[in-house]
Amino acid sequence: MRDALARVATGRDGSRFSSDVARVAAELHAAVAGRRLLVVGGAGSIGAATVRALLPLGPAVIDVVDHDENALAELVRDVRSDGVVRAGTALRCVPLDYGSPVAQRFVTAPGRYDAVLHFAALKHVRSEKDVPSVLQMVDTNVLKQRRLMGWLAAAGAPDRYFAVSTDKAANPANFMGASKRLMEHLLFTPGATAMQRAARTSARFANVAFSAGSLLAGWRERMDKGQPLAVPRDARRYFVSLDEAAEICLVAAFGLPPAHLAVPRMTPEADLRDLVAIAEAFVRRSGYEPARYDAEDDARTAMARDVPAGRWPVLVTALDTAGEKEAEEFIGRGEAPVDLGYAALLGVPQRGADGAVLAAVLEQLEAWVTRPDLRVDRADIAAAVGRVVPEFAHAGGLHRLDDRM
Repeated sequence: MRDALARVATGRDGSRFSSDVARVAAELHAAVAGRRLLVVGGAGSIGAATVRALLPLGPAVIDVVDHDENALAELVRDVRSDGVVRAGTALRCVPLDYGSPVAQRFVTAPGRYDAVLHFAALKHVRSEKDVPSVLQMVDTNVLKQRRLMGWLAAAGAPDRYFAVSTDKAANPANFMGASKRLMEHLLFTPGATAMQRAARTSARFANVAFSAGSLLAGWRERMDKGQPLAVPRDARRYFVSLDEAAEICLVAAFGLPPAHLAVPRMTPEADLRDLVAIAEAFVRRSGYEPARYDAEDDARTAMARDVPAGRWPVLVTALDTAGEKEAEEFIGRGEAPVDLGYAALLGVPQRGADGAVLAAVLEQLEAWVTRPDLRVDRADIAAAVGRVVPEFAHAGGLHRLDDRM
């Protein structure tokens, strides 16, 4: 694994998905070498790792769209410094809001792409604190993607269209998971978009260790800033590394049958990892002994005496924030995974939703997003999304993530 820190979270020295990538090597080469690819949200952690994995396959063009120009610059520096951009590959990185009219101009001007990989999303449960933030999440995760798919179809639909999802879309307990499940229905409902020609696939997988914005990446930031770490107790989670996430996306994008999503073969007994144990292992790997605290004030004031003594304060909190599940899952109610011959991945066939209901819900959501004069509350949004995602049941909690360190 490229990032040795990932071992702290995954407990693995190598990738569990590399053999599945090797199995589809011929399909990958045929789909990528000499082809024109569009990667949306390609400067984020998973998107950038996937771009890095695609470049050695020799595409003719990779156009990378992301709103974060600093992350795009870092992506270019990274891949060019490591020499993974082949001669003959045109790499273009453009800072755009992927659902904007300027993005439409960009993605339609050069004509048809052979494959599109989509990673842009609001992915944090903390980003659903009020009506504007929930509507922004729906717009980013669903409505802009519908626009993009229409533009791509008008320019000539690609052979393959992949959009990453999340384990939180299975029996969603928060708006983020529900919005991604709604995105899956947009992707797989017959006639929902003009992209019916393209083979459409997705993937749900676990937490990506030390990806940007994650709890684990936050620990590195906290140490750099001389602050205590924070972690919930009694929380066990599945983890993959960034390299493994990219491998899952490659297999899902180019090695799945249409209308399937990929999920990892993971079990609670073998693969769930305790977050407190991971935090303490991270502290030890950083050269300190962990010192547990139960109160924020105690953890903050302990910094002055603990750090010089070789200890680092770790605030251990209750698992009581809104939108959090007690246990993660990859397969939702009513879904039946199938064995596609992969060692570490299963396929989950998707039928989509009722097309008329989906269209009506998307139009209502579009109106709430584009017309600020319309009154709406969180219950209205939840009821609308629930018409398409009836399994959505928001998990209550005593606190929001913004109430915690």
